[in-house]
Amino acid sequence: MQSKEKKQVLNLFKTARGQMDGIIRMIEEDRYCIDISNQISAVQALLKKSNLLVLKQHLEHCVKEAFLEGKEDEKIEEIIMILEKYMK
Repeated sequence: MQSKEKKQVLNLFKTARGQMDGIIRMIEEDRYCIDISNQISAVQALLKKSNLLVLKQHLEHCVKEAFLEGKEDEKIEEIIMILEKYMK
């Protein structure tokens, strides 16, 4: 993973971790359920965004390299498996 993208992904995960800690505190403090749910949705959005960045890097580097080396079959199968997970 390139350093710029790595930094972006790490920042997203650190933000998500902070929000998760906040959700735990909210539950411990018996906060309003809708507020907790909104924070859970925010964490899910951060995780999806970070996953897309990781997959983008995979396509731009690993998959591209596999195609250049004539070894694309395995990478195509990986991408299909990921797409299947997203479509469920």
